Amino acid sequence: MTRGPVRLDVSISYAVPRAGVPAATSFRKWVAAALQGRIREADLAIRIVDAKEGRALNRHYRGKDYATNVLSFPAELPEGVKLPLLGDLVICAPVVAREAKEQGKTVAAHYAHLTVHGALHLLGWDHEDDKDAEAMEQLEREVLAGLGLPDPYAEE
Repeated sequence: MTRGPVRLDVSISYAVPRAGVPAATSFRKWVAAALQGRIREADLAIRIVDAKEGRALNRHYRGKDYATNVLSFPAELPEGVKLPLLGDLVICAPVVAREAKEQGKTVAAHYAHLTVHGALHLLGWDHEDDKDAEAMEQLEREVLAGLGLPDPYAEE
């Protein structure tokens, strides 16, 4: 566990109209909350995409022919290279908006959850089995509660 603030360099790019999509400052705040106490410094990029780009990336990298809400691409640095490069997140705006509506959540709360979720993936967390999923979900709940946001896994 590390102490003190995280030194962050978060680049946000919007490949969709900005209406209804949170500002870069929100994404930076959510990433900082996810990384706080877990890493000292991190550089990462977040790209907000449309369904076409989200689907193409999901098909290319995961073999799944649909747009998904968030994709995480951890940095793969050569052995011996020590950089704070954490990786990239790709968040699909129309999927986030649709899921938020279906789940009865605010769009901002859903973006916050997916940003935290993706950032934790960049740190190596996963949900490949029930034990790992439970641990990751609990950590997400704690981070989001610290931001004043509701439990994303609570049943409505």
